[in-house]
Amino acid sequence: MVRLTDKPTRRTIRRHQLREMVPLADSTIYEMEQRGEFPRRFALSPRCFVWDLAEVEAWLASRRSAPIRRAQSPDVRQRRLRPVRERDPVQAAASKAE
Repeated sequence: MVRLTDKPTRRTIRRHQLREMVPLADSTIYEMEQRGEFPRRFALSPRCFVWDLAEVEAWLASRRSAPIRRAQSPDVRQRRLRPVRERDPVQAAASKAE
């Protein structure tokens, strides 16, 4: 009789369990997987995809330890529709005087 206790089994989680742990949208998780910023899923069957629990927990731990950089604010002067133009200093002084 062969025992399988020599090698520890790796625990996997399905999508609903992952979403309980990681509050991100499916599309965000997919994009992060494509960029290599999130653990990759793998297929157990043609319709069942799972993630390795240890990899997801390690990813969460690394995210907790590293500060998250905030996204830069967009430059509203460069947008095509309704760009914000800088006010002329003379006009700004005149509008304050009124």
